[in-house]
Amino acid sequence: MSLFKAIYVGVVVAVLSTGAAAQSVKLQAHEITALLNGNTAVGEWDGIGYRQYFNPDRSTIYASEGTRSALGEWRVDPERDEYQSIWPRDAEWEGWFVMEFAGDFYWVSKTTPPTPFRVVEGEQLIAE
Repeated sequence: MSLFKAIYVGVVVAVLSTGAAAQSVKLQAHEITALLNGNTAVGEWDGIGYRQYFNPDRSTIYASEGTRSALGEWRVDPERDEYQSIWPRDAEWEGWFVMEFAGDFYWVSKTTPPTPFRVVEGEQLIAE
């Protein structure tokens, strides 16, 4: 292979891989479970910081600044590839897709814009 052809192939591969990395990806059920199970999501919801721990026993604790923590349940629906939660005040399970874009995670639903969050290992409901 000529040097020119080798450089051309290298540039094409770099451009294609850069484009693929910039695409958003909807996580599948097993990926959502692996991401959340036993870990804490950290982000902002309506401008208020929150932390949510996803216990392996399927309970979840939602803690936000200035309010009491809430205890709910969580699960992952393998048919819809979505995270779902239910809280004592709710009558039905609410579902969210989990998207990844450029290494960042987002909650996505039909009624709200993508909301970024990050995941920290283990139960970390109190900010350090």
